[in-house]
Amino acid sequence: MDKRIQRFYVPMTETSFYILFALQNEMHGYGMMQYVKELSDGEVVLGAGTVYTSFNKMEHDGLITMTRTENNRKFYIITELGKEVLRLEIKRIERLYKNVTQGARSNE
Repeated sequence: MDKRIQRFYVPMTETSFYILFALQNEMHGYGMMQYVKELSDGEVVLGAGTVYTSFNKMEHDGLITMTRTENNRKFYIITELGKEVLRLEIKRIERLYKNVTQGARSNE
């Protein structure tokens, strides 16, 4: 993995995380925004401007790719590089969670 990609995306923003996580299945932008809203019980609401700016950046960086256009909607899916970046971020989050839960037990 290119060091620039790793430096830019790890740690990643919540928006980037949810986009890559959601695009493990092919989706268009609006469908992805709805999926994230449902997944987070309405706690994370991604705006269209933020999403499409992120899509452009991630597509340029090779993390996602457009698969097709249907009814003026562009569909995207995560690439192998995107999966690798997502795995790194998930490992980072798991490490944080482990450290916090172990720290909480040692303070009891």
